[in-house]
Amino acid sequence: MPIVILCSSVYSESACAMAVRMAQSGYVPAGALTLSTLNRGTLLRKLGQWGVRDVARYARAKLIPSQSGGQAQLRNPYLEPALKDRSGIFRTLREVASAYAFPVAICSDQNSPDAISLLKAWSPDLIIFTGGNILSKQLLEIPRLGVLNAHLGLLPEIRGMSSPEWSLLNCVPLGITIHSMDTGIDTGPILQSYELPGAAHCASLNDLRNRLIAFGVDKMVEVVAALDCGTISAIPQSDLHKDNQFFVMHEWLQQRAAERLTQSRVPVTGVNG
Repeated sequence: MPIVILCSSVYSESACAMAVRMAQSGYVPAGALTLSTLNRGTLLRKLGQWGVRDVARYARAKLIPSQSGGQAQLRNPYLEPALKDRSGIFRTLREVASAYAFPVAICSDQNSPDAISLLKAWSPDLIIFTGGNILSKQLLEIPRLGVLNAHLGLLPEIRGMSSPEWSLLNCVPLGITIHSMDTGIDTGPILQSYELPGAAHCASLNDLRNRLIAFGVDKMVEVVAALDCGTISAIPQSDLHKDNQFFVMHEWLQQRAAERLTQSRVPVTGVNG
């Protein structure tokens, strides 16, 4: 079953991990289409999510491997098992593509005529979205089985941005949803939802988000295999009339969400209790 991966940058750790996991499971991508690393929209989004200091630190880690053995540092340590290579850690999608023999193309807009033409030439049965533009109807209709996304929240309760934080504030279990994308915001049919095991042990909101991302990569592999075997099908979302779409959370509310996460932690006890 031919698949294609869409991503926001060749340095995207989640895209690299997704490509590796898919290839290891027998689904070597037919190709990967990524936005330019200097894409204005991506940069602004990352600056808003991470801040200038973290974006600069991330760029240094990707462009300049650490002095200890020349190994790259990961922003998300939970993706390390997927990104391990014989010579260290995959730093870019190009390195993954070289190891598993698939093409990588860079575009300024995943909805552009050139990008659409390339995707049609790759003729995928399935596209996996790990980041990039809001996708057009024309792109969404290319793959026979649709475009899949691992949303960092349980649908239909939590749609949109800052999903883990809004889940905490709204007392919705933490988890991920694999769903087919449509022209709405997280409104497409659901293939599978999973609650995050061990969520109470997350050390911070950043730790929570990293765990959810890695969890979503692993579960995407399971869903793709089930789709290929015909043992799973998408179910339309209920309650689409309700306003369950959330937006980027204010810093004050983020602090309240972090407090909720802290309060939910399970104390770790010794053998003797």
